[in-house]
Order: sequence, then C-alpha cells, then structure tokens
Amino acid sequence: MTALALILLAVTAIAPLVLSAKRIPTWIAPVVTTLALGGSALAATATRPVTGFALGATLVIAVAAAATGGAPLVLAAFRIARRRSESGARPDEGPLRGGRTIGVLERVAVAVAILSGWPEGLAIVLAVKGLARYPELREPHASEQFIIGTFTSVLYAVAVTGVAQALIT
Repeated sequence: MTALALILLAVTAIAPLVLSAKRIPTWIAPVVTTLALGGSALAATATRPVTGFALGATLVIAVAAAATGGAPLVLAAFRIARRRSESGARPDEGPLRGGRTIGVLERVAVAVAILSGWPEGLAIVLAVKGLARYPELREPHASEQFIIGTFTSVLYAVAVTGVAQALIT
C-alpha cells in the first residue's frame, strides 16, 4: 500500500504538468489531481510508517505535488466563482499579476513548513503574502481573486502534506 500511495502522490505531482496541453479540456487536470490525491490518502491510511528511502521519497514527492498541483485547482475555483472563463484564462490576467509564480512559492513554503513540524510557518507565509499584495487589493475583483486563490492554494498544499503525514506517522 505504501508503493500505491507514493505512486498516486507522484501522479498528483505529474498530472497537472502533463495535462496542461492545449488540446485537453481544462477540467480534466483538477479532476485527475483530486482523484489521485484522494486515492493516495486512502492508500496512506492502510500503511505502516515509512522509513529510509520511502521517507525521503514521500517528502520530495509531497513538496513536488504541492507545488505543481495547486494551479489547476485554483483555476477551477476561479471558473466556479465566475471570475475566469472556460477559454483557459491565466491567473496572471486580472488585477493581481504574478499569481502563478507566487502560488507555487506559497504552496512549497506551506508544504515545507508543515512537513518540517513548523505549522507557525503558515501564519508567516500568509502574512507576508497579504502584506505584499495589500496595495493591489483595492482594484476591482482583486480581493476576491486573492481570497479564492490563496484559500484554494493553501488548502491544497495542506491536503497534500496531510497525505504525506499519514505515510510518515
């Protein structure tokens, strides 16, 4: 079951990169990512704590999955909130620029903070992001984009690290 959990966690990390091709519908990447993460979580509940190579693989794959998998889910959340169209609009379009890069860095920081046993790091990451974006939040729809993107991104990173913690403990 440990191998299955790690394979599904790796699928969670790789699927958004592979499925970002132009010809693939935009809804497939978040669905595959979510299903793979859910399957990994189920498999992780039926395992013993990982050690050695499996422990290192769990940490590396979890941080990679947190970094790559959040973008399709954030875009899906924007579409659900009717802030993005089905035409595949990018998060860098709109009132807040650089959202894709900031999101990757945010998810990596959240995953590393949680996996290193420092959950207070979440507060620091969110505070730094909020302070850095504060001047831009007065633009129309900026606050909604900020809240939806940040919550989706952080919740996804927490979910991925939750699966990793299930494998570790």
